[in-house]
Amino acid sequence: MDLVVLEEIRRLKYRYLRAVDLKQWDEVADTFTVDATADYGTRATGEDGKHFEGRDAIVEFLTKSLGNGIITVHHAGQPEIEVDGDTATGRWSFTDKVIVPDHKVIIEGAAFYEDTYRREADGAWRMTHIGYVRTYESMQSWANDPGFRLLANRWAVPA
Repeated sequence: MDLVVLEEIRRLKYRYLRAVDLKQWDEVADTFTVDATADYGTRATGEDGKHFEGRDAIVEFLTKSLGNGIITVHHAGQPEIEVDGDTATGRWSFTDKVIVPDHKVIIEGAAFYEDTYRREADGAWRMTHIGYVRTYESMQSWANDPGFRLLANRWAVPA
């Protein structure tokens, strides 16, 4: 197995997660092929099992659902990557936390990403599919918790 290719695919996934959390939408777009598909969703918003066709549709969904002052933290690990020439598959364990200050809620969950990848003409690996099914998801409100304080928010509008 080509260890360089495995590292390139790991770095692709980590770049995607970082760019989502930092709201770097152009960089997120560059992690996908033009014809990529995605299966995302969360029961917290009633959007369990949404399917998207094409890079633009995926990035539009992420921008609308995770932008607007929403704080996210994604961690992925334990990759199981299989490479077959210029295509590959990957399975990743992941956990995430979504903080929605406007609604005073925190959503946490875990799942296993099931991804496919393709090496493109420019030599870069990109995702052709990303998706997951939750193993769990929880939501809690801090609206009535006087002990909870959000001390920092990179996307907060200054008062």
